[in-house]
Amino acid sequence: MPALRADPLQPLVDKARAGDAIAVEALVRDLADPLYRLALRMTANPADAEDATQEILVKVVTHLASFRGEASVRTWAWQIAVRHLLDIKKSRVEALSLDFERFGADLLEGLADAGGEGREEAEEVKLGCSLAMLTCLDREHRVAFLLGEVFDVPNYLAADIAGTTEPTYRQRLSRAQRKVEAFTRAYCGVVNEQAPCRCDLRIARAFELGRLARGTFPLARHAREEAAKHVKEMEALHDAARLFRSHPEYRAPEALARRVREILGSRGDKPWLASVGKT
Repeated sequence: MPALRADPLQPLVDKARAGDAIAVEALVRDLADPLYRLALRMTANPADAEDATQEILVKVVTHLASFRGEASVRTWAWQIAVRHLLDIKKSRVEALSLDFERFGADLLEGLADAGGEGREEAEEVKLGCSLAMLTCLDREHRVAFLLGEVFDVPNYLAADIAGTTEPTYRQRLSRAQRKVEAFTRAYCGVVNEQAPCRCDLRIARAFELGRLARGTFPLARHAREEAAKHVKEMEALHDAARLFRSHPEYRAPEALARRVREILGSRGDKPWLASVGKT
């Protein structure tokens, strides 16, 4: 295993453990976006992802005393996040109990010309569809796919984050890759130009089912980092993993840090946390 480099977040952790409220706020804001991106891809729903991220951040801050520096702060936070996301109740998309067979049949039902609907509707369909597709994997295989294929985490580190051995992690990743690749090749026009489903052909059906609402695009208009230059290039390569990597770098909701501060501040055993983020 490669030697650990100096962790840029370690000084924040040290200050936070010493009672520095501003350091806690900075740590929460630094970790919020990557943890939210993981939670969104695990839950496939922005509201559920926001709730899960809030709970994860509270766990991270309230367990700072247990951090031993054996991994980076980010890795340690992701370990907490994965354990949390494996155990929480089903998100509203997971509650649909989708599998690849049912999802494929759903995609082929009601394909129709978009009738002049715009590009934003098709983008919302693509983002929502690919998130829902991930829930066809069980949670352990979903974690492996996300860490390995979407976030490009090295195997040894991904296994550690997932709380398993490297051989077991590699097996999960391989199975997930095969399932996702086979499904997207068979159904998804973004990955395979010969596949039957196209995002624009799903717009009318999505409106009919209530999966799209007029003028409301929670994923296409989601707060995000500056779009990466390579996103369109990746889409053009027609690769299953790149379909999922082409999602924008979602930003955690601005209100998240405030709510974490309020929760921490209400805990009487840590009175100094009441001032997190206040200057």
